[in-house]
Amino acid sequence: MARTAYVTDLKSLQGECSANYLRLSRLVGDMESGQRREIALSSNDRHFGDLQLTIVEQAPYTTMVDVTQSGPLDAIMDGPRMRVHLYHDVRMAEVTDFQRERHFSGRYRYPNARMHQPDEKLQLNRFLGEWLAHGLAHGHAYDLPEMR
Repeated sequence: MARTAYVTDLKSLQGECSANYLRLSRLVGDMESGQRREIALSSNDRHFGDLQLTIVEQAPYTTMVDVTQSGPLDAIMDGPRMRVHLYHDVRMAEVTDFQRERHFSGRYRYPNARMHQPDEKLQLNRFLGEWLAHGLAHGHAYDLPEMR
């Protein structure tokens, strides 16, 4: 049986990027270029690490944010790291760099040398969404009174 080629689901990708824009906007608030915010991730009095948001660059229509996580395994390996572009004119946020790898295509042939999934770009943006949603639901910002 022949496999059909993966077709990029633009509606899902745009929906995820729009939701991530709203989540990130809530978390970064009025931060400016160079500023960093740390959010403690915890549940039931257990600390699981920190989510760091750093404004790398701001322009009238875009903002670049580094999103990283640190935690108990930092001595063994680095936590996840993403660079996210916020496009203010269309109110969307897109992952443009993950673990220092850039420029993701909307579709990959599978298998491939980099071992990307056919829908790698959508999966990265979904991961960002889950990460930010968890930060909003269970995080405690060190410099904000309330995030919810």
